[in-house]
Amino acid sequence: MKLSIMAKEAREVPAVIAKQLDKNDAAVSELASKLKQLNPHLIYIIGRGSSDHAGVFGKYLFETEMGIPVCSAALSIAGIFGKQLNLRGAVAFVISQSGRSPDILKQTESAKKGGAFTVAFVNDETSPLAELADAVIPISAGEEKAVAATKSFIATLSALLHLCARWSNNNALFESLAMLPELLNTVITSPAQLTSEYLENTRNTIVLGRGFGYAVGREVALKLKEVLGIHAEAFSSAEFIHGPVTLVEKKLKLIALNIHDESAPFHTAMVDDVKARGGECIDLGVADDSNAQAVHPRCSALLLMQRFYLDIERIAIEWGLNPDTPPGLNKVTKTQ
Repeated sequence: MKLSIMAKEAREVPAVIAKQLDKNDAAVSELASKLKQLNPHLIYIIGRGSSDHAGVFGKYLFETEMGIPVCSAALSIAGIFGKQLNLRGAVAFVISQSGRSPDILKQTESAKKGGAFTVAFVNDETSPLAELADAVIPISAGEEKAVAATKSFIATLSALLHLCARWSNNNALFESLAMLPELLNTVITSPAQLTSEYLENTRNTIVLGRGFGYAVGREVALKLKEVLGIHAEAFSSAEFIHGPVTLVEKKLKLIALNIHDESAPFHTAMVDDVKARGGECIDLGVADDSNAQAVHPRCSALLLMQRFYLDIERIAIEWGLNPDTPPGLNKVTKTQ
């Protein structure tokens, strides 16, 4: 069977991460030393779409592992309102696949002007962003032809994990990251979790996660919209109970993302509450219990995303949709 471009690129993730770790380790270690000297009091993340979702993952990562506050840039502040922020003592992580979106570049210029040390996590090392930033961590995913990002998203998460491990001197996290390519290959050959039968005739759905699960839940919701044309919204499972849970009465289908970390018992309790109210819910998680035991909790979400990307690509094919070119979307989105 001929694979779609999306499926081929998603299956490249293990090789991409293995190459990335080998290629980037010297540069990441050097940057980690620089950041230790700077000792920033804030991490300011600049990104849109899937890159912004990677930034939410980064927020949970650097706050839990290093205790540094992380916030997301409102790109309109510089691009539309023309306001300058004071970012002295901060480091700005700029996340972009193309490194060419005008609003990303303008916000990066503003961050530098405001005193931030800027680090670009970018796939195109020849891009204007790579030239503009103070330091560059290549995502090294190679050319991504499918409009829906897969390998570049997971590779961005691994790059953030790599920097965190070296910056915090967390050898356990680095060793687990080095194991990821092998574990991801196992996931690729594992059974599907999300099925076309579950999503059949679904127009609206809710994605529930907690912590790192919520971070990647935003990406899951985006891909359900982009690839399958299903309206999906991501919620923290804790936040969902505080009001939106009334949507369960509308007979919406829910997707619960289960990450093996400290949030798991709290997330499970909330999801059980939703199910007890009559919510129809499918559980997605690490594809194999042995993988869950082997991987560091901070890496667990990458395994979940690997399986999810393959599942929705297959569903799109079954529904007669083209997962490579969703209608109305382009690879580089030029917003101001």
